[in-house]
Amino acid sequence: MIGAALFNRLDSIPYSPLITPKAFCENQPCVNIHSGSLDFILNQPTSTAIVYILGAMWIAAGLYFLRSRGGQRSRSWWGVALLLGGAAALSAGTSYQAFGYEIKCAGREFCAWTSWWEVAYLTLQAASMDAMLIALAYACAAGKLRKALICYAVANAAAHFAVTAIGALTPVKFMISFELMILFSTPNLALFFILSGWRYSKYRQAMDLSLLGAGVWLVVTTGAYFAYMTLGITQKLWKQGIWFSDNDTLHIFMIIWIIYITIALGRHLKDTASPQKL
Repeated sequence: MIGAALFNRLDSIPYSPLITPKAFCENQPCVNIHSGSLDFILNQPTSTAIVYILGAMWIAAGLYFLRSRGGQRSRSWWGVALLLGGAAALSAGTSYQAFGYEIKCAGREFCAWTSWWEVAYLTLQAASMDAMLIALAYACAAGKLRKALICYAVANAAAHFAVTAIGALTPVKFMISFELMILFSTPNLALFFILSGWRYSKYRQAMDLSLLGAGVWLVVTTGAYFAYMTLGITQKLWKQGIWFSDNDTLHIFMIIWIIYITIALGRHLKDTASPQKL
């Protein structure tokens, strides 16, 4: 009973301002699916399709890197990172899009702000970024620097998991937020630029240029997401009957990123054996 009570504490975080199930579906597309024994409300059908396609692409790309690893640990860890990212996208799509009403609103007076599906998304996405840092350590560093990067990635993943778990069980809204996950991931991205940028300036290798391009597109993607959200374009379009959300912007940009890294980085990613001194 105590365990159940702890896991149900997420339900105590409401939207601010409060939102009823009816208002929830007035602010986004909701489609009543009724076929045989199936009877549920599907949220944001187009957004659901986009995020599930993205998740499938992450997983397919991850399997590609694992199958083509050829003993290269950088490719193995990049594959793991993509599989984690794919699982994160599917978890996010389940609660933020497809079954948001059923998970957070059905049978309630007021809708809950989040769910365990969304907590899983945050944890998996943060772990994905840390796995990418380990891949970077094998591709761009050696010796003590490689060990330091790997230790940092493991510690960062553990710290985010701990903070998120505490935030979910307490509950504390900021500790289970997208913004906090971005804060934990930002140093990884900075290390991405420092290592791949330094190596490209020194060696002019295609792999380092591909890594730089991947990092740049992640920054562009995050910037586009926050710009779209800040400008309130989702609400402006929805008033005209058009649904294209800030999450759709994020997911479309991420689909382009997946295609890029599969084609560009997929050709060149490999381990480095030489010591790297910054």
